[in-house]
Amino acid sequence: MRWMKAARADGAASDETRARPSRRPTGQSGNLLFDADLSDLPQAMRWREWMGRVEAVIFASPAPVTRDALVKLVGRDCNFDELISDIRDDLRARPYELVHVAGGYQLRTKARYADAIRVLNNGAHDAGPPALTPTELLTVTAIAYLQPATRAELSQLAGREINRDVIGSLKALGLIAAGPRAPMPGAPYAYVTTKRFLEVFGLASLRELPDIEMLEDAGLLQRAANEIELDGMLGVDDEDVIEHVEDIDDA
Repeated sequence: MRWMKAARADGAASDETRARPSRRPTGQSGNLLFDADLSDLPQAMRWREWMGRVEAVIFASPAPVTRDALVKLVGRDCNFDELISDIRDDLRARPYELVHVAGGYQLRTKARYADAIRVLNNGAHDAGPPALTPTELLTVTAIAYLQPATRAELSQLAGREINRDVIGSLKALGLIAAGPRAPMPGAPYAYVTTKRFLEVFGLASLRELPDIEMLEDAGLLQRAANEIELDGMLGVDDEDVIEHVEDIDDA
């Protein structure tokens, strides 16, 4: 790891230097100026301090933190990708990990500890997706691939009615939201997935959605009586989907 190499190069730092605060007062108003560069620290200590800052901010945030926000915490000569890699190495033996989801970085518990978190039923939540019925899972998956999609379109895909309760349950969980009204009689709402959907399913963006065949192999999609072909069906062509996905990713 880079910080270990830097530590050997720097040798032992003095106690006086180790006690140096990362923020210092400036001006008559007493406002604090954040020192991102830490240029007067030895390289190894500077690297460790940057790692601590980034990890602390991600830990304290209720939502994924973007790269653009995090780079403000470190110096201009910091290789941010190497810093993230070192934090991940540090956490390798811990029950949680640093992941890139929903366009930002987040600390989340590892999947193998989900049962331990749930058994106490004390309000703590594991990082995985909520428990969904097969119909809810099919519905949210179809919306992810076809969005924006109306309830009638989803019912056609599923081969049975997707009722309002299913849509309401997914909205209550924050996984989908009402998108634009569809240009068809009655102008029904079309539904889209949310950043919360990306977060709980561990996706950095919708571009990371797995192939349909992989979902079927995993048993996450059940084909209706009629053969399901998601690509290009229900009047949603590929260009429309790509354009809409880009809009959500940029939001």
